[in-house]
Amino acid sequence: MGVWYNSKIEEKRIGESMKLVVGLGNPGAKYKGTRHNVGFMTMDEVAYQEKFDFDKALFDAVFAQGQMGGEKVIFMKPLTFMNLSGEAIRPLMNYYKIGIEDLLVVYDDMDLPVGKIRLRQKGSAGGHNGMKSIISCLGTSEFNRIKVGVGRPKEGRTVVGHVLNRFEKEEEEDIIFAVQKSVDAIRSWIDTDDFVKTMNQFN
Repeated sequence: MGVWYNSKIEEKRIGESMKLVVGLGNPGAKYKGTRHNVGFMTMDEVAYQEKFDFDKALFDAVFAQGQMGGEKVIFMKPLTFMNLSGEAIRPLMNYYKIGIEDLLVVYDDMDLPVGKIRLRQKGSAGGHNGMKSIISCLGTSEFNRIKVGVGRPKEGRTVVGHVLNRFEKEEEEDIIFAVQKSVDAIRSWIDTDDFVKTMNQFN
């Protein structure tokens, strides 16, 4: 059933709407602040701003649960490591009966410069192993996502070396801006329940 079960986890009532926002990353101190963990960084920031705690765990994920804009929301960080992210997301969606239209995934994108974000409703994994796992486990690529730019590797650095390294000092202000913009986009989507409108605003 996962790492542990917290009896305070709220059940979803039949017919009740609930949104799931997932930030991708790798668990553990050695990965904290790395480019591959901008999804985790975004979840930590929105939880901080909304005064939620990641005090629940189920199906190899930790998550915070609360109300935003009159809507029940789960903010989730998979603990499966990046390449198996879908194996944590699918069972949680099944457990809470969350529809694909109520899922939003936040993750790093090397094709965007640091500081930029891009919202999409569907698309390929684009070589991102976490997204490959999610698409495989969900059986569809048609779900909402926020891509957070982490830039391309410098000459001589591998892709793995790039995404598992931290941001350069001169990039820190830009990534803070991108994380904040992602939080604003998440809040807009929850408030409006209209991802197309949110895309038009933030792209």
